[in-house]
Amino acid sequence: PVSPQLADSEFSPVFRLLTIFAYGTYADYLAEAANLPPLTEAQKNKLRHLSVVTLAAKIKCIPYSVLLEQLQLKNVRQLEDLVIEAVYADVLRGSLDQRNQRLEVDYSIGRDIRREELSTITRTLQEWCQGCEVVLSGIEEQVSRANQHKEQQLALKQQIESEVANLKKTIKVTTAAAAAATSQDPEQHLTELREPAPGTNQRQASKKTSKAKGLRGSAKIWSKSN
Repeated sequence: PVSPQLADSEFSPVFRLLTIFAYGTYADYLAEAANLPPLTEAQKNKLRHLSVVTLAAKIKCIPYSVLLEQLQLKNVRQLEDLVIEAVYADVLRGSLDQRNQRLEVDYSIGRDIRREELSTITRTLQEWCQGCEVVLSGIEEQVSRANQHKEQQLALKQQIESEVANLKKTIKVTTAAAAAATSQDPEQHLTELREPAPGTNQRQASKKTSKAKGLRGSAKIWSKSN
């Protein structure tokens, strides 16, 4: 790390330029360019890449107009070439939306952190941890409800299976009893089927007898006439 004592030495311009590359942007350099060492084109492009990273930490979809202003580029062609260089250098990952004139950032490297920013980072991490605890508590509650529902469904399933088993036993016993009652005295059952019922069957029998006699008499008459 660079010693802060350089800020009060004859190398203070170099120290300030180093701090800009560590924390600042190309716009910061332009604001103090008169008091800072000049940059080569490669150094300017490097600082522009870092400036895009700083913007990406705040905005994930950066309009071309903002980039052109912050990077002091003349046209969109230069801007797109610069972004493509940054992507190949693995400084950031994303896509150029030419229709909507914006850079959509998926990933970017991190910049150095000032000491005064540590408290903000700590507070942000604490809020993130609290949010994670709330989400975890909600997930545990959902898991508990799911387990209770599962137990209820299992108990209901067991109850239904038990009722079905009892119903099958009842049907089986009833069927066996009916079969036993039917086959208890088969000879008596056949006798009842064979013997005619009183009243109606006797009349039918007498009618059959009279018909038979009539047929015999007619047969005699027929034979005499012949």
